[in-house]
Amino acid sequence: MNISKTISEMKSGFLPTFWIANILELFERFAFYGSKAVLTVYLANRVGLGVQAAGTLAGLFSGLLYSLPIIAGVFVDRYGFKKTLSACFAFFTVGYFLIGLAGLEFGQVMVESIGKTTYVVAVLILTAIGGSLIKPCIVGTVAKTSKDNVQSLGYSIYYTLVNIGGAIGPILALQVREGLGIEYVLIMSSLTSFLLLIGTLLFYKEPPKAADAKPQASLGKVFGDMLTVFKNVKFISFLVIFSGFWIMFWQIFYSFPFYITEVLQFSKFEILETVDAWTIILVSVPLTAMVAKWKPISAMSLGFLIASCSWVLMALSPTIPAAIVAMMFFAIGEATQAPRFYEYVASLAPKDQVGTYMGFAFLPVSIGSFVAGPLSGWLVKTYLQDSMNPTMMWSILAAIGFGSTALMVLYNVFIVKKTA
Repeated sequence: MNISKTISEMKSGFLPTFWIANILELFERFAFYGSKAVLTVYLANRVGLGVQAAGTLAGLFSGLLYSLPIIAGVFVDRYGFKKTLSACFAFFTVGYFLIGLAGLEFGQVMVESIGKTTYVVAVLILTAIGGSLIKPCIVGTVAKTSKDNVQSLGYSIYYTLVNIGGAIGPILALQVREGLGIEYVLIMSSLTSFLLLIGTLLFYKEPPKAADAKPQASLGKVFGDMLTVFKNVKFISFLVIFSGFWIMFWQIFYSFPFYITEVLQFSKFEILETVDAWTIILVSVPLTAMVAKWKPISAMSLGFLIASCSWVLMALSPTIPAAIVAMMFFAIGEATQAPRFYEYVASLAPKDQVGTYMGFAFLPVSIGSFVAGPLSGWLVKTYLQDSMNPTMMWSILAAIGFGSTALMVLYNVFIVKKTA
């Protein structure tokens, strides 16, 4: 790699707004992953909803947040990047604060008058709606503020910062939880979002519009395109199978913290939650290069298999070192399949619907969260609280992973090869 050439490209290939957007994204990820790291524990223990409800609601939150970007892109086109991004941070500011209010003493009168569950559902939906706006804003900004010759580098910078946020956010949350209390993690996320709102208003400039930009799509057109995608059985079946990976992934935030604190008796669960992100930062580039010439389905199937093995390791050895190695295994599986997933989605898209199909790339993340939330609540309640049997809990997750791997292989044999 020519380092001097890369530095030169970084200086000349990106508009100033590119760097502003990525800095905003980095701090937003600190707030998001910090709150995400403690959310299920916070809702279950501090708010007092119990593990079943906490898992279901955490799954609802992430499920909505990752399904709405399919529609959110319309608002970016209609109102512009700056207004939409400002709205996102405003929603986050209010939403995170209201979630934190459920755990604060002075908020109890209002929360009890509405009802804990009703209140938490409402504020989680509010926060998820705002959060769904950020992905089309930041990714779109990267595309519009990067020259063609450095656009891949621009996305690389963006994804690296996302993973850095995922690695550092939970560590920051740990400091706040131990210093002030778990509810203040949400309050700090709210404060961070408010500062990001101010930063957006002061420093973010609307990216230039392309000369050949297409007219804004109406909501009717968007829903029409979505219905067309749902008719593509090959594509939708692939997304449903792929959601099995995300059912496993979300357990890092939904089930794993309870296992760390209640079985391994390690209070700093946020640290172990970051192992996945740190490992991805270290191994993404070499693993991407290793499987670059593989067929996408082969690379994704291998990624599924490796990630599934992580739960087997935790089932066999209930220790902190085994948990760390298991999270590293999972990250290796994730890094093996992730780049090829987006490549494969793009290859399935008709040329005039690439944008719509790429919007559906978030659907497995959403489906995975909707399923993983209630599943985690049941697993923790059944196998950690009612009966201390973590081996069975991780075995069930491993079975989901191996089953998804098998379905991916069958999809390749009976759908991909027959329709090639």
